[in-house]
Amino acid sequence: MRLDIFWDQLSPKGLQLPVCRMIEAVTGLSAEVFENPVRIMGFVNERKQIDAQVQLDHLATFKHHHHLADPILLVVSQDLFNHGHSALFGLAREAAGVAVVSTARLSNEYYGLDACDSDLMDRIVTEGAHEVGHLLGLDHCSDRECIMFCPDTLDELNGKKKSFCTTCKKQLEERLLPQIDQI
Repeated sequence: MRLDIFWDQLSPKGLQLPVCRMIEAVTGLSAEVFENPVRIMGFVNERKQIDAQVQLDHLATFKHHHHLADPILLVVSQDLFNHGHSALFGLAREAAGVAVVSTARLSNEYYGLDACDSDLMDRIVTEGAHEVGHLLGLDHCSDRECIMFCPDTLDELNGKKKSFCTTCKKQLEERLLPQIDQI
């Protein structure tokens, strides 16, 4: 199994390969970055945000029509929401093997701070690896430092380590072991 990362053209440039390599290191999956071939869908003008569920629907349809088996992580620059959440860092749909992460609320500039590519890259990796964890069947974790903890704020996201806690790591290994045995 390989992770395909679709990097949208409006997402920050120059971070694709380092983010890809860091997500590989965190998840243990091999990954490859591609220029995003999928239209960005679900923009709601009144909110100036993308409905993440609509985007995942479109991404899942693309994946199905192109007979892609590997999980896909889409990185976009537009702000995300879904019903019940006014804003999201990212969202995954395990059954379809697709996830989306927005860089909008991951950048320092969103919070009136000076731009910092290393902060942005760390946050994309943390949120991206979290969503990939969901694609691999992991649920949210109560350990605030675990990659699978569900952050509500940037401070909570920043407080997470770029690793799985012992429990989540064991679950991940159990889920990936059948995949490795088939190779």
